Amino acid sequence: MTTAARTLVITSPSGAGELGAVCIDSTVGGCARGGLRLVPDVTTRELQLAARVMTLKYGFLGLPQGGAKAGVVGDPEAPPEERADRLRRFAEAAAPLFRSRAYVPDSDMGTTGADIQAMLEAVGIRVARRAYRGGRSGLYTAATVFASARAAAAATGLPIAGCRVAIEGFGRVGQPLAGMFHRAGARVVAISTRRAGLVNPRGLDVEAVAARIRAGGDAAVAEAGLGDPIESAGLKFVPADVLCPCAGHESITLGDADAIEARVISCGANSPITPDAERRLWERGILCVPDFVANAGGVLGGTMEFAGWRTGEILDFCDHRFRPRVAALLEEARHSGTPVRGAAEAFALRRFAEVKRLAEQPSWRRGGTQAALAAYRQGWLPGRLVRRLSSEYFNRRVG
Repeated sequence: MTTAARTLVITSPSGAGELGAVCIDSTVGGCARGGLRLVPDVTTRELQLAARVMTLKYGFLGLPQGGAKAGVVGDPEAPPEERADRLRRFAEAAAPLFRSRAYVPDSDMGTTGADIQAMLEAVGIRVARRAYRGGRSGLYTAATVFASARAAAAATGLPIAGCRVAIEGFGRVGQPLAGMFHRAGARVVAISTRRAGLVNPRGLDVEAVAARIRAGGDAAVAEAGLGDPIESAGLKFVPADVLCPCAGHESITLGDADAIEARVISCGANSPITPDAERRLWERGILCVPDFVANAGGVLGGTMEFAGWRTGEILDFCDHRFRPRVAALLEEARHSGTPVRGAAEAFALRRFAEVKRLAEQPSWRRGGTQAALAAYRQGWLPGRLVRRLSSEYFNRRVG
């Protein structure tokens, strides 16, 4: 981790146990940003890995943010009042980090932008008018996972139309991702949730599966009629051409690597593959797009949405600007004979250091930009102006 790395474990004032943790991997101007998840089995190790991924993600995209991640131990499917109370108690303990902006939370697994805003306001923190308005982080993450899979498939000579796809984690990322593959002519042959999995070699009806989950929760996916039930942990071994791990961290270990049949892996989750497993997959000739590249869409799309971009424009950008950037990275790794992660991490860390240096360097122009952004957050500047000015910015950063 970077020299800024630190972990704060949040415990219940009543002595009822651990509420969660905040992990800061890096800072820019003393601040770090990353998602706040609400899941029953969150661990500090998981959050430390995810915070590192955020640093690499910001570096890869060239965005001036420090990387962090936080988690609250709780049931994301609990009644709204119970979820809100859990988040509020966590925020009461972590309020100094929020107030100083040492850590700025975003939505993540089990939370929404509305949850984060309500949590902050519950502890007296005023939220800017334009903050937490977006609600399509999962869609934008799916867009770059899909774009990365397409770039990797092209690099291996694999046509997307007709290929078999397995998606681990059929949630906010996995569901729109399945739709993207389906519309491109691929067969989604297997999906999984926390509770169960489903496989159909002829291709699943992804809309029907999504409707089943909306009606009955994650466990309903195993009900008869849509395909054959499988254990969630077995999805990665289903015969498929493309595998997209979009669920928990380290779901693919070294012991799994030799049994995976996919030719391409595009990571929707943070740290879904252990480092030794990723090396083994590379040795086997399986092309894996690392997490901080493939799932960068949540950060990228959220930032563009904040700047006033429309959903269709963001999705188009992911296809026409982000996908060629991934293709160039894959070609660089192939030409140098190094694993994709090594090439991508080296680039991301170099760029992060440069962005951090420039962002922390005093400048009247930079000060003016920060003041303008603060005014925009409060709704004092028109969105059309910021959207127009941001076009060159995003093309330069990602292109």
